[in-house]
Amino acid sequence: MQFVDTNVLLYAVSRDPEERYKAERAQTVLAAADVALSVQVLQEFYVQATRRSRPDPLTHEHAEKLVESFLRFPVVAITTGVMLAALATSERFRISYWDAAILEASRSIGCDVVLSEDLSDGQDYAGVRVENPFG
Repeated sequence: MQFVDTNVLLYAVSRDPEERYKAERAQTVLAAADVALSVQVLQEFYVQATRRSRPDPLTHEHAEKLVESFLRFPVVAITTGVMLAALATSERFRISYWDAAILEASRSIGCDVVLSEDLSDGQDYAGVRVENPFG
């Protein structure tokens, strides 16, 4: 199972012609049955997808329906255990808390791969490897 970061969800709904390849790739990733995500990823998706400064913002209703559709995947809750592990990972690897929370949510559900373009492609974070699905 692979854990997807917020950018995968955002590219999947992008209508920007310059992001066409990434949109198609993201849609392929989400068509797979072996995908997981977290409540944090869903929250970030909603906030970024409806942001008024976005070139193609989604309405609240559209974004809400998409979030509900993403619930077909296993979704990790951000528990105090995940949060505390993320604090330690943030300090150990000198990355943002939010990136560390993605890694630790992935670890908590048993995913050893995080698909993201935000973290270093190929980097191993104590057993969780990052792959850029768009690279």
